[in-house]
Amino acid sequence: MAHRLLVRRMWMLSVKDIRCLPTSTAASSSFSTSLQSATTRVSFLSPSRTLPRTLPLTSRREVSFNVQDNEDFTERVINSELPVLVDFHAQWCGPCKILGPRLEKAIAKQKGRVAMAKVDIDDHTDLAIEYGVSAVPTVIAMRGGDVIDHFVGIKDDDELDSFVSKVIGQ
Repeated sequence: MAHRLLVRRMWMLSVKDIRCLPTSTAASSSFSTSLQSATTRVSFLSPSRTLPRTLPLTSRREVSFNVQDNEDFTERVINSELPVLVDFHAQWCGPCKILGPRLEKAIAKQKGRVAMAKVDIDDHTDLAIEYGVSAVPTVIAMRGGDVIDHFVGIKDDDELDSFVSKVIGQ
């Protein structure tokens, strides 16, 4: 879990931030035992070298994300400008493993008009209690911090599409 968070933070580091790093940081890096020389690493940080075009130069907001803690939930769900579907699930739940990919597919069809937060009830019991989750999978639709709709259990693709459309107001 901590590894994923670290990788996400490193990925979201913009090119501008990388170029602003002091060259002494690269030279005194803990990776000095690597096969790369310090001069290669310093030249990577210099503005003369460009990064491949496949890397995004601006950070983009992901449509689907795992909630890390209560502060993350508040920031990314309650304070979100987009409607958010909160998927309360558990690792041991078979129906949750079926619903998750179906829900992500339905949300992907909306092309950024709705987001999806995934909350593991074993890791975030307090959030599950706060929102009255008594069975999994439970999906709660929120807009502006308010619960606008919910369902419990599995739904087929057509029902999920209509639920998502109803949440975004189509």
